[in-house]
Amino acid sequence: MNHSLKPWNTFGIDQAANDIVCAENEQQLVSAWQKATQQQSPVLILGEGSNVLFLTAFSGTVIVNRIKGINITERQEAWHIHVGAGENWHHLVQYTLQQGMPGLENLAMIPGCVGSSPIQNIGAYGVELQRVCDYVDCIELATGHALRLAAPQCRFGYRDSIFKHEYQHHYAIVAVGLRLPKVWQPVLTYGDLTRLDPATVTPQQVYDAVCHMRTTKLPDPKVNGNAGSFFKNPVISVAQAQTLLATFPDAPHYPQADGSIKLAAGWLIDKCQLKGMRMGGAAVHQQQALVLINTGNALSEDVVHLAQRVRHLVGEKFNVWLEPEVRFIGSHGEVSAVETIA
Repeated sequence: MNHSLKPWNTFGIDQAANDIVCAENEQQLVSAWQKATQQQSPVLILGEGSNVLFLTAFSGTVIVNRIKGINITERQEAWHIHVGAGENWHHLVQYTLQQGMPGLENLAMIPGCVGSSPIQNIGAYGVELQRVCDYVDCIELATGHALRLAAPQCRFGYRDSIFKHEYQHHYAIVAVGLRLPKVWQPVLTYGDLTRLDPATVTPQQVYDAVCHMRTTKLPDPKVNGNAGSFFKNPVISVAQAQTLLATFPDAPHYPQADGSIKLAAGWLIDKCQLKGMRMGGAAVHQQQALVLINTGNALSEDVVHLAQRVRHLVGEKFNVWLEPEVRFIGSHGEVSAVETIA
């Protein structure tokens, strides 16, 4: 248990694993998984560790997916991009813009690897991955059989997909297929983007605005360890929203296609005056209440206790119970984040 996980998670939590393997192709990934499984050892497949909190030491093998490659097929109506799971997401956003292929600009600066993007159905500033996802390529770990899931088969939801459920344990994502239409349609529904003119705006301007918002509001994981947005934006019923808005008419709220209402978790936390709140080495970020940070020497317990406190205070004030977006990893694999902080 002497392999440190600190370099492999953006929270900078100092836990350890029995073994760490970097896989640069499908065969290495499958072999490492099968070897660990034959030894009846727990296995965790990791991208850049940007959305995990290690609660304890991991008593098994961590496989770091570093399968690379970007291939572009140009068709009449769209660009089709096949991307290895180990590519950095933000680098992909930059690359497609440089190649004159817009469509990912709202998702700039989301930390992590491309292979993690469908698991969470990553999203920001009005765009989710499902808007551009064509397919996801997986490999069945026990057999090495390849499998392609078309986007509708991925069961994308809000920060959710089939890869958090049936496909969580026995499959690994090895590549993602994206489709970027040549007729570009800007999405300018959130934050500073609402001030841009849809008639004249360019993809680069959207990208620049998104990068500006993220760099001014979000902490750099290299300075203060963090996993980005710690909590999901809660989705509640119309009836519950009406009750809440009667007391807090200025609460940001976003009607969803299914009739539910999405709230802004950061606003709820901020209204409880929790910015800067600390527990041990963990703190609520001063600029963006949705982010919990490692001030330098945080223990896993510090982050858990802080998350519990935030959830409890928001629940007491608003009767809205926040759920972590970050995945909690125990000694043998993922555990329920909600139950951990309930």
